[in-house]
Amino acid sequence: MMVVKLILFAAGAFAWTFVEYAVHGWMSHRFVTFVTPLHQVHHRDASAVFAVGAWIPVAAIIGTLLVVYGMTPAMYSVCGLMAGFAAYETLHYRLHFKPPATRWEVGLRTRHLAHHFAFPDRCLGVTTSLWDRIFGTEPGLEEFSAIAGDLSRIAPIATSCNLRRAINHPLTLFSGSVSLPGKGK
Repeated sequence: MMVVKLILFAAGAFAWTFVEYAVHGWMSHRFVTFVTPLHQVHHRDASAVFAVGAWIPVAAIIGTLLVVYGMTPAMYSVCGLMAGFAAYETLHYRLHFKPPATRWEVGLRTRHLAHHFAFPDRCLGVTTSLWDRIFGTEPGLEEFSAIAGDLSRIAPIATSCNLRRAINHPLTLFSGSVSLPGKGK
């Protein structure tokens, strides 16, 4: 039974990669949705890296589902999905604020910076390139090679991220902006 639970959890975590691509690629870039203006904040200010406005609603949904249904097989997948979201948030922070610690992070950081600085409608997956390859939004090797040197010279962000600002100014969580009263972006 433990193996089944692990498989369900892993399936949820894998499903996150598709949800991430759909939210980022389709709901933030391809179509204009309620997510678009929130995501545009991150493109204007890369230090606005966390989807902190989603944390409380997501936690409330998970908590409610756990109270209502308990730890059913489906909830193992839901918990895997949320673990994928947490891993995404952590990785997205690292890609912007920390030097890469592994070759894997170098590749992910290069792809993500390519999305920000060269290919805004491509490289839409942050945690994996799988869905970009499937949906044709992965640039070719030649395109990456042409810009990789420039991207490798972009230093990690040295200012604080929006999580710190949100903790210090909680009302900014739901404003869709990272500006603080009396301060610029």
